[in-house]
Amino acid sequence: MKKLTLLSAAALLAVSASAQVEKTYKQKGYTLNFTNTDATLDSALQERMIKTFFEVYPKLSKEYNKNTEKIVYMKIDTAYKGVAATGNAHVRISPKWMHQHPEDIDVITHEVMHIVQNYGNSVGPGWLTEGIADYARNQFGVNNPAAKWSLGEYKAGQNYTNSYRITARFLLWIETKVKKGIVKELDKEMRDHTYTDAVWTSQTGKTLDELWAAYVANPSLS
Repeated sequence: MKKLTLLSAAALLAVSASAQVEKTYKQKGYTLNFTNTDATLDSALQERMIKTFFEVYPKLSKEYNKNTEKIVYMKIDTAYKGVAATGNAHVRISPKWMHQHPEDIDVITHEVMHIVQNYGNSVGPGWLTEGIADYARNQFGVNNPAAKWSLGEYKAGQNYTNSYRITARFLLWIETKVKKGIVKELDKEMRDHTYTDAVWTSQTGKTLDELWAAYVANPSLS
């Protein structure tokens, strides 16, 4: 009985190994080590994900951080239960999410922006980190309309600390209405660990709360 159990375990390992695909791609001075542990994930979708990486990552690097990592690891991971996560130039993406949302290719744009950000143990707020990443997705994403992803409209009760798209829209409003280039400055200060709330005043002449109050009073981006 024990021998049968061992054989079964070996067989399972063999199946698991055959289902995992690992490939390395090199383009534009960057290397992507791509791993997929879900044999049922559409191969065309995987190719789109790889193409998206090489389309957006160099642009994000040029815009925000030319010293970003040149070697990136991306894993479609059946063991991962979230949507996506990034750390130390490693991106993990849920195949379940991609099965359910095959047009949400720009989850990659958001995640690799975190690599470009490279804030480490930043002195800045987490809501700003995620807001800048969604701002970058909005600016550099390749498939947002098809994914039905947008920054949305301002709604009463929101706050800049809500993070992600809410913060990103606020940042876009400041870029459009108050101070062009502020997102790049915020990103730099977060990476250099020099961020303080004073940056909002030095860049715009208004405190963060004053900017938010002005935004709430007239949140139109046009």
